Amino acid sequence: MAKTAIIEAPGGPEQFKLVDLDLRDPGEGEIRIRHKAVGLNFIDIYQRSGLYPLEMPHALGMEAAGIVEAVGPGVSHLKEGDRAAYAAAPPGAYSEARTMPAGQVVKLPDAIAFDTAAAMMLKGLTTQYLFHRTTPLKAGDTVLFHAAAGGVGLIACQWAKSEGIRLIGTAGTDEKCRLALAHGADTCINYRTDDWAAKVQDLTDGKGVDVVMDAVGADTFEGSLDSLKPLGMMISFGNASGPVPPFNLATLGQKGSLKITRPTLFTHIADGATCQEMARQLFDKVISGAVRIRIDQRFALEDVAEAHRTLEARRTTGSTVLTP
Repeated sequence: MAKTAIIEAPGGPEQFKLVDLDLRDPGEGEIRIRHKAVGLNFIDIYQRSGLYPLEMPHALGMEAAGIVEAVGPGVSHLKEGDRAAYAAAPPGAYSEARTMPAGQVVKLPDAIAFDTAAAMMLKGLTTQYLFHRTTPLKAGDTVLFHAAAGGVGLIACQWAKSEGIRLIGTAGTDEKCRLALAHGADTCINYRTDDWAAKVQDLTDGKGVDVVMDAVGADTFEGSLDSLKPLGMMISFGNASGPVPPFNLATLGQKGSLKITRPTLFTHIADGATCQEMARQLFDKVISGAVRIRIDQRFALEDVAEAHRTLEARRTTGSTVLTP
């Protein structure tokens, strides 16, 4: 049996129930993992609220780290007793242990602690695909990154700095802006007190940025398009303020033949070998010290509803972890 946080219907944090679920033996291509730490992400809120529909009832949680307890047939990259971590579908990480597909579970280096791994897998792999798999980026390019003091944002600030990419961040308080700057952002704009889109134009001498990385959604979409240089790329990878409303595709032409994409991590890691290689690059960044994972909030598994309230209110910085 394993304590697991489930929801039986979409809604607010009050939907969570902590239940005991049976643990089955792993089948073909599966492993069973005992969690030491679990990560919290905005995608969990989208699933809980119904923005990203799930069959009900369903456990939530997309990333965790722990010890492999059992390995099913056809799994060769992991063995019983291995330290391991993952960001993977289907949801179910809000639990003491689970049986799950092994393809996106990676062996965790001894140099990385369990809580660090749980705090970084989804956010770090997201950063990897933003900078290396979505559009060409090179040293000297300029990126606008919204929510630069969040979990993905602080990793992105450091990642950009390690590769010579100029990152202009936005955040909702001066304190959060200082945090982004301390993690490598070139500039950070308080979007509550400044006209951030105009400021971006000033900072780029009216040229605009090469790429916008935007997980905020509705509140920042128009300004993000206005911040791009001609032929620039808009990467919309989240909806923290709500989904982007329908828009006229011709707008992209009018604003400078802009490009736009809406990627998901799970498309990028669908191939197991690709996922393992992306994780190796992330681990290298962390072990080298180029990227430090900041955990600013910790909650017990039974307090998952309060953890969701805190994240949803955008009162968090860095990463948040649950302890089973």
